[in-house]
Amino acid sequence: MSTKNPNSDAPAILMPIGDATEAMDTLYPFFRVAEDGYRAVVAGPEARLYHMVLHEVPPLSRIPWDITEERPGYHIHAEVAFRDVDPAAYAGVFISGGRAPEYLRYDKDLLRITRHFFEAGKPVAVVCHGIEIVSAAGMIRGRTVTTVAKCALDAEQGGARYVDQPVVVDGNLVTARTWHDSAPFMREFMKMLQAESPQRTRSA
Repeated sequence: MSTKNPNSDAPAILMPIGDATEAMDTLYPFFRVAEDGYRAVVAGPEARLYHMVLHEVPPLSRIPWDITEERPGYHIHAEVAFRDVDPAAYAGVFISGGRAPEYLRYDKDLLRITRHFFEAGKPVAVVCHGIEIVSAAGMIRGRTVTTVAKCALDAEQGGARYVDQPVVVDGNLVTARTWHDSAPFMREFMKMLQAESPQRTRSA
């Protein structure tokens, strides 16, 4: 999937991803921000094509799963490498889940980028395993967050208070458990973005 957006004058929302980024976590916000006149910019460790995955506890498995099964998903192109990202050029950041955050949290450029959005008070949205990145960046200490239950420890080790609810807003940070919470999650993130740039409308 190509991520080039012709509306280059629109406020940009950074979407850091990597291999095994969760497809639903990523594609819903990618298209949702564009509906309100923003431009999603996908970034990765390198500017190249990445493999997305589908995470789901199989409902009809003969042998039950205690955790999500991972299956291949779509592909998505990152148009910029983390090292080349100037976070000051972006209005907000959306950090999706999947297995990708397990290795992305070690990327020093991504941690630099992530810290900028918190330090500048810009809107930050984090879903599912994305909490591993903001925790590694040291940006959730003292915050209240939600995430998928199996990442609760990552949140708490980062100094946050974990709660099991669909969406949590704490200052400039909005968190959600999984893509199943996308509708209320994106509603809150869009409110944050529009508060920062109220001139943007659905007709933009």
